[in-house]
Order: sequence, then structure tokens, then C-alpha cells
Amino acid sequence: MAGNARRAVAVLGSTGSVGVQTLDLISSLPERFEVVALAAGRNAGLLARQIETHRPRLAAIADAGSAGLLEDAARQARCEILTGQEGLLAAAVFPAADIVVAAVVGAAGLPATHAALKAGKTVALANKESLVMAGELLQAVARETGAVLLPVDSEHSAVHQCLRGARPEDVARVVLTASGGPFRTTPLEDLPRVTPEQALRHPVWAMGKKISIDSATLMNKGLEVIEARWLFDLAAERVGVVLHPQGLVHSLVEMVDGSVLCQVGLPDMRGPIQYALGYPERFQGPVKAPDLAERPPLEFFPVDGRRFPSLDLAYGALRAGGTAPSVLNAANEIAVQNFLSGRLSFTGIPRLVGEVLERHRPSPVSSLATVLQADAWARGVAEEILLQGGAR
Repeated sequence: MAGNARRAVAVLGSTGSVGVQTLDLISSLPERFEVVALAAGRNAGLLARQIETHRPRLAAIADAGSAGLLEDAARQARCEILTGQEGLLAAAVFPAADIVVAAVVGAAGLPATHAALKAGKTVALANKESLVMAGELLQAVARETGAVLLPVDSEHSAVHQCLRGARPEDVARVVLTASGGPFRTTPLEDLPRVTPEQALRHPVWAMGKKISIDSATLMNKGLEVIEARWLFDLAAERVGVVLHPQGLVHSLVEMVDGSVLCQVGLPDMRGPIQYALGYPERFQGPVKAPDLAERPPLEFFPVDGRRFPSLDLAYGALRAGGTAPSVLNAANEIAVQNFLSGRLSFTGIPRLVGEVLERHRPSPVSSLATVLQADAWARGVAEEILLQGGAR
């Protein structure tokens, strides 16, 4: 790093899975990174400990009622405390931050991602929903301000790494890998009886509840297909998905000459986080290379649309364009919440999303307000369908 200067980092969603792993990585590389701002949702206890450890200049918590729990830690660290949406946005545009890790889960992260790009920040994006909902808008903002968007999702990080030095015309398509989750081989007739506890047991990755359920339905991969479309400027037919249960090959890039490039690494999110935080440099960190000779054989399988209808719903929303991906994402968030609460069956998740999409007439994404209106509409319709006893 030039002049041995440390890179200043703001972490949005600091108490979530990616946020915690980001701070763990930064703790292992204190000569390279420092934390200047943190933003969290409701976990005030963990945020207080993060303030004590990392001593940021600003910390934000969404739940204003919990702000008092941060006072002692903030006083010791000389850290300013803000609350609510105002606090999240302040962390996103914090002047001292060189790079903003956008790791707020779900649609709630979109305004902060938008604000960071508008401020011209380098954004390490772990909030795929932002690009799913408003990819065209966010890329336009980045072009206008000179902001840089770097992927943190392991699959998109892999594609980004494979594309370094390649020209757009060299690339035939990209193929995202998916483990297939805990139900890759479960008999189809057993899927309606799947419990939240079973769905949360991901066989490869340790993740938060929402993304774990999305991985079980393969909606996560559908959202990543839409994200890849905007990150790499690829039409839907140039983004494929293949099942790879070992979770070592994170994505593949097919070149026009028949060559296939892939990125291989342990299923440890600190690897792609380090790549984004350090880009364009590479340096030794806590994640080691896998010993492939000691690993089981690498397997690849096609996706069964009967088992994973969510993936087809995502491709359909991408092709429909406009506000359709935002509606897909919002309906899925409601569906996952209701599955976790026991109100909806596992197979009811894609049924509910499909019913909401059928009622939607996509409109162009002209502003952030347009996206948020579509999001609110979809949530309302999803709740209405559930109240009427649909999509069970």
C-alpha cells in the first residue's frame, strides 16, 4: 500500500455475518486497515464491543432506543453515536472512509449503498439486493461520480478475479456455482415438510438466517444472477448456474476460444472480503489456499428446475426488467420471514413470490423512489395473499 498508509473502512451491517467477518479480517491486518465508522441494526451489545475494539469515529444504530447501551464504549473511544436511517446514511458517506463495506441485509441496504456511490466512495458490496433492485440506477450513479463498485459475494468476487486482464469481447458467459444447499438430494415429495431448522443447516457456508434460507431455495443464486448482469454488463443468457456441492470452485468464466477460467478457494468469506478491501493489491492474510489433493473430488451438476423453481423466477424477473427484480426481492423477503415464523411452508416460498410477480406490471426504474415504491407494493401484496390463505 502506497506510503504504508492504512485504508480507512466504514462497515455497514457490522453486527451481521459479513460485518463480523470483515472486522475479524481487519483485526488480523492492523497494519493495512483501520475502522472509521460502523453501522448496525439492533444488536447494541455487540456494537458496543466493536466500538471498544476498533475505536471508530462514528457508530450508528438503527434502533434509537438502544443508543444508551453504547454510551460508555463511545465515551472511551471518543466516538459519535447516531441513530436510525440518518445514522446509517452518515456512516455510508463518512468523509474519512476510503472504502465502504455495504453489508446491511436485504432491501434496507439500498439507500445506504446509493448514498455511498453518490458520494464517490469505493463500495465493497455484500448487499446483493441493492443491485437486484436498482442495478441500472446504481451503475449510472457510479459512472457519474467515479465511485468504484467491488463485489464481496464469493461468486462475483471469483468472476471479477477471472476477468482481470480480459476484454469484454473475450468472454462468452459466466457460470455461478451453487452448493445446492441442504436439500440437493432430498426427495421432492419431502420438501413441503422441511422445517426452518433443517433449512438453516447449510452444508458448506456459515451464514445468517435470510441468506441460508435463500441458499436452500436457490433464490440466493437467482439474486446473484441479476447482480452479475449489472456488475459485469451481461445479458441473462450469458449468466449460467451449476451445482457444485464441494463449494471450492466459486465461479467459472467461459471464454470465446473454449477456455474456462475458474477461481478456487476455501469457503471462507474473509477471502473475498480481503480481495475487495485490498484491491488491486494481493497480500497474505488469514485464509490459506486449499490442499486439493486432500479434498474430495470436485463435482458439478445441472440445476433441477422442479427442485429449485426460485431460480427460474429470478431469470424471469431479470428478463422482464424494470421494477420486476425489486418485486421479486421484496416478495421473497416476506416469504422467508413467514417461513421462518412457521406461517408458510418451504415450497410456499417460491409459490408466494410467483403469485406476487404475476400481479405485477413492471415499470422503468427512473429513481430510487420508483424502486422503493415497487418494494412496498410487493410487500403489501405478499401479505395480502398470505392473509387470504394463499401460497401455503
